[in-house]
Amino acid sequence: MTTATQSANNGQPAMQTPPVVSPQDWEAARQQLLVKEKAHTRARDALAAERRRMPWMEVDKTYAFEVPSGKASLLDLFQGRKQLILYRAFFEPGVFGWPDHACRGCSMVADQVAHVSHLNARDTTLVFASRAPQADIARLKQRMGWEIPWVTITDSFDADFGVGEWHGTNVFYRDGMRIFRTYLIKSRGDEQMGGTWNYLDITPLGRQEPWEDSPAGYPQSPTYKWWNWNDSYAEGAAPDKKWVEVSDAGEKALREKGAQ
Repeated sequence: MTTATQSANNGQPAMQTPPVVSPQDWEAARQQLLVKEKAHTRARDALAAERRRMPWMEVDKTYAFEVPSGKASLLDLFQGRKQLILYRAFFEPGVFGWPDHACRGCSMVADQVAHVSHLNARDTTLVFASRAPQADIARLKQRMGWEIPWVTITDSFDADFGVGEWHGTNVFYRDGMRIFRTYLIKSRGDEQMGGTWNYLDITPLGRQEPWEDSPAGYPQSPTYKWWNWNDSYAEGAAPDKKWVEVSDAGEKALREKGAQ
């Protein structure tokens, strides 16, 4: 039976909704679509594997940013970690919403960002960058409840990396004092950003788990074992023994269920 939901707006056509079916038919339809969902997941994993094999571009130019403590270089933004994800957010004079708000789309991205401690645990730093002065950025972050590190662009960084006129997310890798650009995602590609997994999937090292298809020698540690509460990560600490037992039991149960 096909249903039609009457629109509340006069003159608008009724919404043609899907049929209403029995629980058994609903589950059958879900299982049919699940095949495509799983194929989509595998394709996404394969795309991430290709990203990890994309060539790198060395960054030779020096860039300067303003941060709460003063001045900082691009190297400083890594905060000692190997990977840097830098999102160009539009908050500056001339942007709709200034000076009270950042761009609405950029603000939605900021609202979706997961706790950065999980990225930090994978040797990855997330930073937002705009052209607004630090005082305005601090005011905006307090108003909106954002805790993301947010710097001020002072030179041609945004233009040089394809985000001078439109938002975008650049990814960099640090090898000692050398910096390499490894990826750029922009426009609708930024829709998926915000979650820990999606951020890690655009980095050169990925999630750093054994199931991933990564080049030889890339750092990896057991799946699930590195996960922690956002206030409980300790650099260099071994995985919690109880959590290892719990996650091992969960993995075993999933494998047994999949074999049925």
